[in-house]
Amino acid sequence: MAKPKVILQLYPMFPADGEEDRKAKRPLGNDNEMYHRIVHEWTDIVKEADKMGVWGIGTIEHHFHSEGYEVGPNPGILNAYWASLVENAHVGALGYVMATHDPLRVAEETAILDHLTKGKYFVGFARGYQSRWANVMGQYTESPATVSDGSAADDRNRQIFEERVKQVIEAWTQETVRTKGEFYEAPYPFETGVEGYPAWEIARDAGAEGEIGPDGSVQRVCVVPKPYQKPHPPVFVAASKSQASIDFCARNGFIPTYFMPTKGVVELSEYYHRVANESGFNVQLGQNQNIVRWPHITKTSEDFDRKLRDYDLDIYKNFYGPFFPQFPQGNEAELIQGMKDSDIFVGGTVDESIAGWKKIYDQVPCEYITLIWHWAQQPKDDMMEELQLFMDKVLPELEIPDFPEVAAAAE
Repeated sequence: MAKPKVILQLYPMFPADGEEDRKAKRPLGNDNEMYHRIVHEWTDIVKEADKMGVWGIGTIEHHFHSEGYEVGPNPGILNAYWASLVENAHVGALGYVMATHDPLRVAEETAILDHLTKGKYFVGFARGYQSRWANVMGQYTESPATVSDGSAADDRNRQIFEERVKQVIEAWTQETVRTKGEFYEAPYPFETGVEGYPAWEIARDAGAEGEIGPDGSVQRVCVVPKPYQKPHPPVFVAASKSQASIDFCARNGFIPTYFMPTKGVVELSEYYHRVANESGFNVQLGQNQNIVRWPHITKTSEDFDRKLRDYDLDIYKNFYGPFFPQFPQGNEAELIQGMKDSDIFVGGTVDESIAGWKKIYDQVPCEYITLIWHWAQQPKDDMMEELQLFMDKVLPELEIPDFPEVAAAAE
């Protein structure tokens, strides 16, 4: 038997003494001195987590959080820096919000990161749900950001996402690409190719076969470099409740990342297992599955409530709640109890934490665990003590099969 692979996923939550203090210090996310302190503290966290034996260290892509909740605008530049700091851990992001990105630029950037890490890199893709910034970055008149509600906007978001992820994969794995989707095409314009390129002759004779057409126009695009890992780095995809997202992952060998209660994880993991094997991938139940949880390992049961109040209540009430109305509502005490009942926050004493995690793993042996703390709202030393307890006390109690390497589906 083996142990799950632990990913530490962090994005700074600028600290405030509750909601009213956050309002009084507006706009806290624009506190440059605080960001400077936090981003360098992040360096210490990355080094310490690597020594603790985490499998991966990740971050997020969100923009414009002037209230200071999720300040993580550029995962790639952080990953490149972390690659020079870690000895064993993988680095990556969960992940690039593809409706706001040029897919070929993402393919280039992530391939470089794969080389910088010498193959210890993972790529995360997300559909996006925050119109506040996704509309601006994507320049869409109709929002590319949405929750999974089955609406027309939801369907459009999924179409954009799946098209661009597939285009990234093509750019990684094919020598040249010629792609015309509903939302993105290359070369551009697709019908004529890129006309008037002055250095077309050397591109024709020394570049990739077929890039240049008979008339000297650019007809195909060769994305370089290609990733270090073959055929490409592991691909994680964020999922909050949609079976369609799991279907997309299962048919492409991607790793769904579950931001949902255990009941949904169990049901969708079983669905993934069936569809992935039908699609030609040889996977076992729990393999290629990544469960996300917000943990607290505390000295007493009561201290779990205190940490939820001090470190999580503000963002849970004012940010997560408006986006996900299925979350419990109510006064402070009701919200804290709602967090505990949500099956997403797992905590208490070491023994209580072990029991909570074993309850999950008795139902579904996920290959990966992603842990999120609301650092820097939670002080670094407190958070790192919890991570150490998880690695030393909780993780040894969790067992998964020795999963063989996933067999790629036939073309």
